[in-house]
Amino acid sequence: MSSDTMEEVKPPLPEQQQAVPGTTEVMVPRPDHGEESYRGSGRLEGKKAIITGGDSGIGRAVAIAYAREGADVLIAYLSEDEDAQDTARWIEQAGRKAVLVPGDIGDPDHCRSIVQKAVEAFGGIDILVNNAAHQMTFERLEDIPDAEWDKTFATNIHAMFYLAKAAVPHMGEGAAIINTASINADMPRPTLLAYATTKGAIQNFTGGLAQLLGKRKIRVNCVAPGPVWTPLIPSTMPAEQVRNFGKDTPLGRPAQPRELAPAYVMLATDEASYVSGATIAVTGGKPIL
Repeated sequence: MSSDTMEEVKPPLPEQQQAVPGTTEVMVPRPDHGEESYRGSGRLEGKKAIITGGDSGIGRAVAIAYAREGADVLIAYLSEDEDAQDTARWIEQAGRKAVLVPGDIGDPDHCRSIVQKAVEAFGGIDILVNNAAHQMTFERLEDIPDAEWDKTFATNIHAMFYLAKAAVPHMGEGAAIINTASINADMPRPTLLAYATTKGAIQNFTGGLAQLLGKRKIRVNCVAPGPVWTPLIPSTMPAEQVRNFGKDTPLGRPAQPRELAPAYVMLATDEASYVSGATIAVTGGKPIL
């Protein structure tokens, strides 16, 4: 990543709301995914990656970084076609192949289809980034619909199992699976009960899967972000929470998506050959256990 001065997202932020799943285009300020700043150095040359939720936010930042490091990238996303096409343009400008696959990863068959399309397009899979997530805010336990609980688990943790199970047969020694956890795994926000619970499960899934795949020389790690300025925030949080988003971190602000990408790059490279079962915290100073 370059040392260019980054425009920080500093609370108070403009109060804003979007419909789920949200879009990058109307966010104020607009998130920085490293479009103008990330400089690659061939660390993922020839690698083939799947990134869920790669249309925007952390996923877009990782997709741009991976492409500039030399990887072809399949972007799996729900329905945000314009955001996904914008991400694809950045991948292609880096001289790499971009494949877009819309659909709901809560559906096991769709997860298997994502993997199959990656194999058809790239001939194999070296990196699986399980990043897509769903969350909604609820003030009381009684307000959480059963269907909302089920949807959160289907998207955030069940899909990781289906995708990993389908992808591993196409991965060789040195391949990497990287899961997006959250600071909520260790410091659960009560109004995000379903989301925080899945993030704890993701951390446990990562540690168990790392041990299960160790003999096959496939590494499994997770990144635990703190607050990050993505479309998930204005589309799932009340306006007042958006206004003060990230203010309670030691750095006093949320991260830009581009600040997460280097962790995902490091975990995908051969330089991290002895890193497996780890959680990399990118939390703006809040410790995780």
